[in-house]
Order: sequence, then structure tokens, then C-alpha cells
Amino acid sequence: MTTEYGEAAMDHDEGWPRLKYYMFDWDDNILHMPTLIHLERKTDEGWKPHSVSTAEFAGIRRDTENYRPREGDWDKAFIDFYDSGVRGDQAFLEDTRRALRPIVQKEAEGAPSFQRFKKALMEGSLFAIITARAHSAKSIRRGVEYFIDSVFTDAERLQMVKNLRRFIKLFGEDGTLLTDDEVVSRYLDLNRYRGVTSPEFQELMGRSVQGAESPEHAKQFAVQDFVTHVVNIIRERGVEASVSIGFSDDDPHNVNAVVDYLNEELARQFPDVKFVVYDTSDPEHELWHKVVIRGK
Repeated sequence: MTTEYGEAAMDHDEGWPRLKYYMFDWDDNILHMPTLIHLERKTDEGWKPHSVSTAEFAGIRRDTENYRPREGDWDKAFIDFYDSGVRGDQAFLEDTRRALRPIVQKEAEGAPSFQRFKKALMEGSLFAIITARAHSAKSIRRGVEYFIDSVFTDAERLQMVKNLRRFIKLFGEDGTLLTDDEVVSRYLDLNRYRGVTSPEFQELMGRSVQGAESPEHAKQFAVQDFVTHVVNIIRERGVEASVSIGFSDDDPHNVNAVVDYLNEELARQFPDVKFVVYDTSDPEHELWHKVVIRGK
């Protein structure tokens, strides 16, 4: 039997927790990754190689007049976002290490949702990583595990384990024989790690995805998959609690696509769930752009 739990703020009137779950984009939302996208840019002398960061790409990816993939091949443009490049399935972990190094050394801060993601982990929230990358779930999970190992202090990790053990008990299971590492591992097993342009995710969708330059539809599918996953956990356990599910992304196109999908589909399918969407595209805006969608 798997352990099923989530971040809970106790509601003493009803006796059940108020459950909160989260969906996070990774690049420029949790971390500013060093991975580059290899494009060509139109100049007076013709098309020239031009590599950009994910933040830069978010602003130009629809400018097909001035930018195109390297050699006309999106797979070559995004080779460092796959597990099949020169670095293989170590690419995501290596770039996560590079992104975290200056943060751990107190030389830089994370992206807008960095602290919210850390807090979600410490509190034991169930979460999904939903990224336009093409890495496998296994590769993305290794990055999350490294995040915990490198960012958390010993005291923070102990608090995380304490919260997780409390949730195991709350959901009616005996976790006394589990080691701390087993508690964390079983918690991470319950979460979703979705590289929505990966062959693995395309197979899950049952169809091909158009590519990393058009991830909105695939992210909608990943959102539905995660929401269904956590709602099923709650229903199977007979939990009567208010449920809030958040989504954050730094790309306004993805944010708008998810807001539309929640309004048109999931708010009707899950009328008891409150959805909260954050547009983190402007890191200077302290509260970002927040949309609350309630069930219909």
C-alpha cells in the first residue's frame, strides 16, 4: 500500500486538514537554469547561430520571421533539454547543480517560485513539476532530490520528515518502521515529474506533441493528470476537506492556456476544488499576476 498525504493546515472545526497541492513550471519559475536553446537569427548577412536562455526564448518563440531552430530542426535546437544529447540522462541534474550552486553559496537567489517550492517540500505538499523540457520523469526527480539535499539544512530536513510522518498517521497508516529516507522516498513517489515534450510523456498522452515550441496543450494534459491524481487520493481515503491546487509558470502563454482550461473544463469537472494560478513572468512584481478559479 502506498502512503498518501499532502500539505495540510489543520481545520479544527471539521477535524480534517485543509489540503493544498501545487504544480510548478521549472525553468525561470523555480530555478534559472543555464541550459541554452540553439537557434538561428536573421541578420543582414543571412541566418546566424544564436543561442538563448529559456527566459529569452519565452519572449521570441513566436517570432518566426527573425528566429528559427538550428538547421531547421527543433530537436537540434533543444538537444540540451533532452536525455539523448551528449550528456545523456545526466543533463537535467548537471544543469540543476549549476543553477543551485550560487544560491547555496548565497551569491544569488532562485526564480520567483523557489521559496514556495522549498516550503511546499518542507510541508509535505503533493506537487507536480510540469516543464516543457523533454527529460524523463526519472531525470527530473533526480533534480528534485538534489534540490532537497543541497538546499535544506539538517533542521529543515528533520522538519520535513516530521511533517511527512504526521501525514502518514493522519491518513491512517503506520510509518513507525520506515526510516527517514524511506519516508521521503515514498513521498516523492507520489508526485508527478512531467517533461511534456519527452517521448515518455507523448506516449502517456497517446498522441504526438507538436514540440517544445508549442507546449501549452501538453501542459493542459499534465495539469489534468495531476489534478485527477490528487483528487482520487482524497476520494479513495474518504477525506472531507477543502482542496486548493496552485499552478505557477513564467510564460504568459502557458498561464493563459491553463487558466482557460481550468475555467472551461476542470472547474466543472472538479467543482469542490479551488484553483490558483500565478503568472511569474515579471519577477519585479512582488505578488505576480494571480487568478483564482473556483469550481462551477
